[in-house]
Amino acid sequence: MKMKNHAIKLLFVILVLVGVGFWATRGSSGRRFEPTAARLERGRYLVEGPAHCFECHSEVDWDTPGAQPKPGKKGAGVEFAKYGMPWLVAPNITPDVETGAGAWTDEQFARAIREGIGHDGRRLFSIMPYQYFREMSDEDLASVVVYLRSIEPVRNVLPKTNIPEQMKQFLAEHQPIVEPVSSPDMSNPVARGKYLVTLASCASCHTPFKDFAHDDELAFAGGMSFKGPWGHVHTANITPDPSGISYYDEALFINALRTGHVGARSLKSIMPWGYFRNMTDDDLKAIFAYLRTLRPVQHRVDNTEPPTDCPVCRAKHGYGEMNRHLP
Repeated sequence: MKMKNHAIKLLFVILVLVGVGFWATRGSSGRRFEPTAARLERGRYLVEGPAHCFECHSEVDWDTPGAQPKPGKKGAGVEFAKYGMPWLVAPNITPDVETGAGAWTDEQFARAIREGIGHDGRRLFSIMPYQYFREMSDEDLASVVVYLRSIEPVRNVLPKTNIPEQMKQFLAEHQPIVEPVSSPDMSNPVARGKYLVTLASCASCHTPFKDFAHDDELAFAGGMSFKGPWGHVHTANITPDPSGISYYDEALFINALRTGHVGARSLKSIMPWGYFRNMTDDDLKAIFAYLRTLRPVQHRVDNTEPPTDCPVCRAKHGYGEMNRHLP
């Protein structure tokens, strides 16, 4: 019994020391990000570009090309009932003190973005791409927070997300980020592209699920179904396989993300090209360079064809039945 009590006390001490070390690393009062002009500019670029934060945190006009926030609604949050998830709410991230993020500390903002922990300590639903934002560099994180604090405050009272109990078990475990996250080598196009693809959470839409997790065997191979005000679409295979985008060249890729068109075919606005078009040519070229390095995956997806059962991704999409004939 004495040994058991000693072990319990030892465990308690270890937990306390871990906690002390954790908060000592981050600072007892939490991080604070100095609002500099450079951070404001970089934060605007990230939020309005690759991270496309306002696509989920705003009431969006899906009838206009690029699906931008409705006037006066940028960052003011939205209920996801219209998207088939009546229990999910993207919070108001404008600096309104009463209904938005105006009272959040920089530390709370940072944890929500990179760790999936809300300002009130709740675990966030994984539609918030914190598992990708974990790779966001410390400086880019600071820039995002600085920019979000600069946008127009919008008063918008919203309910809280109420995740169904059966879904909570599939939430990613909270893993605090203690070590610094450095920026990639931006002079290396592939490393730069990988970083931007991660911040854009491209894999979250272009990789099908299997057993409640992304299927790594079909990484970036498309086939996920998205149905909402934009219509019904299955994501494209963006690997360099002939069934993917091997026929793209750099110019076609950049034009697609600038205009929302691939030749005569228009992209649905759930594909956030309306944000990606704000990126520089160099960044778009880097993304294309990285996508060229992906493992080619044979998986035909065509939204212009009638949906049929696909034995590869287990969904129903255009050309689904043709995938059974792929080697």
